[in-house]
Amino acid sequence: MPGSDEALAVAAAQGSGELAQVVSQHGSSDEANGKAAARFLGTDNPRHMRVIQALMTRPLPREQLDRVAGCSNGPDIVAELRRRGLKAPCTRTKKQDRDGFDVLPGVYHLTQGDRRRVSAWKRERASKGQA
Repeated sequence: MPGSDEALAVAAAQGSGELAQVVSQHGSSDEANGKAAARFLGTDNPRHMRVIQALMTRPLPREQLDRVAGCSNGPDIVAELRRRGLKAPCTRTKKQDRDGFDVLPGVYHLTQGDRRRVSAWKRERASKGQA
């Protein structure tokens, strides 16, 4: 049965008119894994900031992630955010490309734990007088 984070990613893919069927998920909620929540170290990298803001709003396929970040290697931006303490799982969805072949594009999203860590980081940053 899909978790709430996975359901959000699937709903986003379906909402854009794409055939979406979850076939696997890399990462899950912190509570389900029983892991202690790690602290998000934060960032002041503009690409990171744009990606975090967008992921707080909605799940993003890799192509949209590239556009939001302003680069052509969105997965590397996500890897950097993971090293800083976010889970940011990628849910693989099944769809067909323009040639009719089945492909498994990824949709990145934040877990509830990620959202809490980002919110705590934003509060801490605001209390220090940073934008």
